[in-house]
Amino acid sequence: MPASSFLETPIEFLKGVGPQRGEVLRGELGIATFGDLLLHVPFRYVDRSRFHTVREASPDLPHVQLRGVLGDLRTVGEKRGRRLVARFTDDTGGIELVWFKGIRWLQGSLKPGQEYIAFGKVNEFRGKLSLPHPELELAATYQAGLDAALQPVYSTTEKATAKGLHSRGIAKLTRTLLTLPELQLPETLSAELVQWLGGVSRDAAFRQVHAPQDQQKLEAARRRLKFEELFFIQLQLLKQKQLVQQQVKGHVFGQVGELLNTFYRDHIPFEPTGAQKRVVKEVRKDMGSGRQMNRLVQGDVGSGKTLVALLSMLIALDNGFQAALMAPTEILAQQHFRTLSAMLKDMPVEVRLLTGSTKSAERKSLLTALKTGHIGILVGTHALLEETVQFERLGLVVIDEQHRFGVAQRARLWRKNTVPPHVLVMTATPIPRTLAMTLYGDLDVSVIDELPPGRKPVKTVHRYDHARNAVFAFLEEEIAKGRQVYVVYPLIEGSEKLDLKDVTDGFESISRRFPLPKYAVSIVHGRMDQATKDYEMGRFKKGETDILVATTVIEVGVDVPNASVMVIENAERFGLSQLHQLRGRVGRGAEQSFCILMTGDKLGEDARTRLGTMVDTNDGFKIAEVDLRLRGPGDLMGTQQSGIPELHLADLVEDADLLQQARAAAQRLLDADPELRDPKHAPIAGTLAEQLRERAVWGRIS
Repeated sequence: MPASSFLETPIEFLKGVGPQRGEVLRGELGIATFGDLLLHVPFRYVDRSRFHTVREASPDLPHVQLRGVLGDLRTVGEKRGRRLVARFTDDTGGIELVWFKGIRWLQGSLKPGQEYIAFGKVNEFRGKLSLPHPELELAATYQAGLDAALQPVYSTTEKATAKGLHSRGIAKLTRTLLTLPELQLPETLSAELVQWLGGVSRDAAFRQVHAPQDQQKLEAARRRLKFEELFFIQLQLLKQKQLVQQQVKGHVFGQVGELLNTFYRDHIPFEPTGAQKRVVKEVRKDMGSGRQMNRLVQGDVGSGKTLVALLSMLIALDNGFQAALMAPTEILAQQHFRTLSAMLKDMPVEVRLLTGSTKSAERKSLLTALKTGHIGILVGTHALLEETVQFERLGLVVIDEQHRFGVAQRARLWRKNTVPPHVLVMTATPIPRTLAMTLYGDLDVSVIDELPPGRKPVKTVHRYDHARNAVFAFLEEEIAKGRQVYVVYPLIEGSEKLDLKDVTDGFESISRRFPLPKYAVSIVHGRMDQATKDYEMGRFKKGETDILVATTVIEVGVDVPNASVMVIENAERFGLSQLHQLRGRVGRGAEQSFCILMTGDKLGEDARTRLGTMVDTNDGFKIAEVDLRLRGPGDLMGTQQSGIPELHLADLVEDADLLQQARAAAQRLLDADPELRDPKHAPIAGTLAEQLRERAVWGRIS
């Protein structure tokens, strides 16, 4: 039987599983086949070579392993406080075993009076030691073979544990699988790469990971399997990039013409930074190459991505093409439209806006003007994707915050031309290098890493609720200087479950503290209709209100240079990326700006780290690295549109160096053998082909 067919064997056919356990493994742990069990790798290892006595048991130890007699079981407490307890004794003394879950199953399966092996972490409460939820196994059936110095610990669930599928139960099943003679894992890497990885074959690596002989061999095996995971992800992305470059032709924008030169000479609002000039040069080279541009531009809040986008669009217009800018929200689309219209007000370029709120009569005339080529730049939201939106000659699409758009949606925009338009993706969410290589590994990446001259870094402080009066006094001082203030809340309406200040209560209390006629306070939140939001935002922009109380609806797309203070209530409830985006709403003028992070007194460790990071740095990329460490890649990008492949062993934070090595190895391979036809690369070519069959590669952004 081929190895792939054997690994696809349903898990219930493994000895010790059966239909009932098979159903639990599928539903609880996603283990449906022999191959899935093999990929359910341990998340840590513990030393089970040593036994402690009860007298030696201490909370200071990472874990203890005891041999003793289990006393009578009894339940204590009621309802949520109900627990199962038993005395566990050896020659040196006794300790209490405690269970809070699975009580009924434990009462039916444990045997008081028998000798057991107990393993777990000692807890101390009010001077009394206990062993909560220990692993227990009858000493008579204790298998020394399973209890090597490094014993694997597998993730599991309460429901799986109730069926005997705790960590040791899964370890037994894995050992059973590893002893089957049919299990022979074919090599996936070339002999050259295997040699570079210390000569560890794939088969040997999986056996070591599940049943390590020693620490050194375990580390070598884990490195081999992590590299393999990362290598094939990068190979897929680079292969996709190669295919696009070979097969997808792009419009050749061969000239920089009158529009760009006139704008650059007479109308540009400020001298571009070196970083902006570098990125525009990269874009010009792409668009003149004859292949479709797929470029990601990363730039921190306020770094000037919009100017880069505009200069790129003017290149398209100079070559006789139209350009489109697509934003994820109406507020952001309107902001882009206003900015571009203001920058081009003295230029012969027609800029129009299309959103879901565009009136039907206006929409009709707009669509006609678009199809006949009278509109040079169209700014919009998802409305740009509709079938009725037809361009005369679409040459460039700029997508802002592209991770908020679905792949299928972007593809619809891409198909509006026979020859696909060039694509420029912008993000103000700094993406850590390792994550960018995995998410956007098939794109060319540019980074705008300078702020325009004259911009002062925002000063950020953390203040507790008890300092609120001092904060309000500071706001009065800033307003007296003619400045304006944002106050942002995490919720729209009060919640009984969360002790959070909500925006409606906040608006009332701030209005009392800053009363008319001396002060004017306005409110904006996501449940308002668009007209009301626009009216309130308009008042704030014109300086008619001093304080804008809002939810995170102002996270992007709001540009009021006179606003110099951002107060974020319940700042501990926001993610780092969101805090950084909110802070970016101030510091857009020439005056010193401030961000005040307000919290209650009780903060968890992660919250303290987030707030401390915000106070310490304004560098979005440093903030993103911390965010990645705290939240992981899936949560950081949002699971729906993240495009992050499932990793069984590798970690994008801890294995950043290995990821770099894997990408470099994949690039060298494709440079030397673009079609992977060399016989020595046959294992790699076969594995890649199998992976591509299993799932469509959605790496292309457009």
